[in-house]
Amino acid sequence: MLSIASRALKSSTFKPVLGSISAIRTKVTLPDLPYSYDALEPYISAEIMEIHHKKHHQTYVTNYNAAEEKLEKSFQANELTEQLRLQNALKFNGGGHINHSLFWKNLAPHGQGSATPSGNLAEAINKQFGSFEEFQQQFNAAAVGVQGSGWAWLGYNKQAKRLEIATTSNQDPLLHLTPLLGVDVWEHAYYLQYKNVRPDYMKAIWNVINWETVAERLTKAQ
Repeated sequence: MLSIASRALKSSTFKPVLGSISAIRTKVTLPDLPYSYDALEPYISAEIMEIHHKKHHQTYVTNYNAAEEKLEKSFQANELTEQLRLQNALKFNGGGHINHSLFWKNLAPHGQGSATPSGNLAEAINKQFGSFEEFQQQFNAAAVGVQGSGWAWLGYNKQAKRLEIATTSNQDPLLHLTPLLGVDVWEHAYYLQYKNVRPDYMKAIWNVINWETVAERLTKAQ
């Protein structure tokens, strides 16, 4: 997405390019899950997965597309105030779409693939955290410690060439690290099954993590 400054400049100074901006803008769409809604049971219920995917993620997609359409019109009308007002909606809903699109791929039915990291990923985890168990403890502590709604992440720091645990609030995407594993700790991700006991949800979710996807993302990041 073009920055506010660059798009505002285009709309106010280079009117002829508006047609090209409109032509390249594409709507985001709700991705299909790579498994059925009940595939993660008993750790995450089919009811949670269906509502989470078809209701919550779909809402982020719908609202992001609506905000993008309004933003395009504001550039055509040269309404800078409206352009600035829409940034929060774009960040929240766009982040919700990005985060969830990764989240679905970070999950897999229990027994599909390896139960724990292997190969290069396992070596990187052991190097940075001492052991897989210690990594899990630190990750869970970070996830449980998120105030309100947000995400817990395992990311790769390209500059330092190391793994790091991080958290983000609300639907903020992980920007300072390359995201490898993201766990949604909004209550809508677990409340119907685990009530307000986030630690129980975090304990259960390790049974359905897709370590192959995490390893592939690490390889690309490196």
